[in-house]
Amino acid sequence: MGVPFVGLTGGLGAGKSTALAVLERLGAATLSTDAVVHDLYRSPDVVAAVVGRWGDEVAPGGVVDRAAVAARAFADPAERAWLEQLIWPLVGKRVWAWREEVARRTPPPVAGVVETPLLFEAGLEGAYDATIAIVAPEELRAERAAARGHAAVDERAARQLSQEEKAQRATFVVVNDGTVEDLERKLSDVLEKLRRP
Repeated sequence: MGVPFVGLTGGLGAGKSTALAVLERLGAATLSTDAVVHDLYRSPDVVAAVVGRWGDEVAPGGVVDRAAVAARAFADPAERAWLEQLIWPLVGKRVWAWREEVARRTPPPVAGVVETPLLFEAGLEGAYDATIAIVAPEELRAERAAARGHAAVDERAARQLSQEEKAQRATFVVVNDGTVEDLERKLSDVLEKLRRP
């Protein structure tokens, strides 16, 4: 088997970004789809598309204002669908190109891990050899969200499945309720299991 290709997801405030950084330290190649989207918003084609749809105020000075785009997209399901049809195929292409590049690396990484917040919601789990859901107790998630300036954790508002639903669908579930060292031990175990045929 080549490099295992893994989708990483989890509820709001569960610690996906921390888990991604830990996996990188443990020898995995990592990619964040949020970072890919951020990058795509700098592409002239995407800037032109969102300005054509919603006007210059969503990209003052030619720079996409992600909050302004989100406000338009989440106000109306048709607008959100339009944005997803624009962005998701482009994200998919980038992820696929990255996967092919990772598969050619020597020495190979222990895994190629893609952080995908809407992994199950977008029906992408079939693209991966395995999936990891990062979950955490509600009160911890609320604290982490507050520390980042977010209001209470509300998956419904963000159109996300509950963390319980993500956990049921995932190949591996990692509870992030301790220190970063605890998380590292748990993720190290997952990588070990991935290496076994």
